[in-house]
Amino acid sequence: MRTYRELFRTPEFTPLFAASCAQVASTTLNGLALATLVYARTDSPLMAALSMFGPFFAELVGAATLLSVADRVPPRAALTLTALAGGLGGSVLTVPGLPLWAMFAVILALGLVGSIGGGVRYGLLNEIVPTNGYVLGRSVLNISVGAMQIAGFALGGILLAVVSPRATLAISAALAFLAALVLRCGLSARPARVSGRPSVAATWQVNRHLLATPARRAVYLAMWVPNGLVVGCEALFVPYAPRSAAALFVTAALGMLLGDLVAGRFMSPQIRLRCVTPLRFALALPYLLFVMPLSTPIAAGVVAVAATGFASTLLLQERLMTLIGAEVRGQALGLHVTGMKAMQAVGATAAGLLAQYLPAGTAMAVMAVASLVVTSMLSPALRLPSNGTPPPGPQPAPAQALAERP
Repeated sequence: MRTYRELFRTPEFTPLFAASCAQVASTTLNGLALATLVYARTDSPLMAALSMFGPFFAELVGAATLLSVADRVPPRAALTLTALAGGLGGSVLTVPGLPLWAMFAVILALGLVGSIGGGVRYGLLNEIVPTNGYVLGRSVLNISVGAMQIAGFALGGILLAVVSPRATLAISAALAFLAALVLRCGLSARPARVSGRPSVAATWQVNRHLLATPARRAVYLAMWVPNGLVVGCEALFVPYAPRSAAALFVTAALGMLLGDLVAGRFMSPQIRLRCVTPLRFALALPYLLFVMPLSTPIAAGVVAVAATGFASTLLLQERLMTLIGAEVRGQALGLHVTGMKAMQAVGATAAGLLAQYLPAGTAMAVMAVASLVVTSMLSPALRLPSNGTPPPGPQPAPAQALAERP
């Protein structure tokens, strides 16, 4: 599968794509409206930031306790229920006078639910498209995420200028309910990939197994840590260029979209194997230039070039699929998504702390150096055999045995 026409002709991909777009737009509007509402009530930048990034930390807790759900429940039901939960949570947040502690309780609950949704969605994608279509399908979903975030922030800014934050939250909830309807009507009923009841023990068992071998562990760390450190660079756009930060965010999103487009649509499997390492280094290397004062056009170009390196994560996911068994792919992909978001939150926090003591550009360069160091350290473990084929990973028999227990 090499073309978008083939992809969108695949049964069930279109509703999965449409629902994903609606959910990303919903969460983007939700985060922006919540940050505005919380800041207006508390006058605290920290509380406002936590209202946006708090769900990422909650998702990390979910990855450690709930992620076994991703392979042990029917995917249509799981995705529909997670979308409904987003709509219900957004509706609760619109209640006037809701105490701050209750708002954060809802935010954290939505983060826990979100830790399940990613694994179910990308595990289902692996079933919907043929094996050679996963990278193309995932690249399209990645592109839609970036596009809908840009659209969501733009729409959110307009809405907040003309209506209240609570009205914006209501629109966010409506989008989540729309996604639930599309998922329920557009997807076929499928059985769970693994039998047995989800549990904390099952989650821990599979997570330990996924991280047990050096090959899988290196792939996960390469998808999590360097990217999270580079997101720390992006978190400093505002202090680096207060008047042109929006341009930097837009070019970062455009660069990421371009990288995913080229990797998913135009690279052959052989070229993808050869491009993993260059893209991993390209992700951080351009940010070393921020140690110098850059004009806005040059800074925007540097950011766009660096953001194309995020396509390395897409290629590493393809490698991960060769190292795990089909019965735990939902949890494996969910672990990737949750770990990635958690490291992004950690990277943004670390960059913010550095910028308390260093100029923003210097702090960005330091984060880039840290990313390059981690990338270099992980490179030996990611080298392929001379035939260019990843060695097959051991099948997750312990997880299967645990799944079949009553």
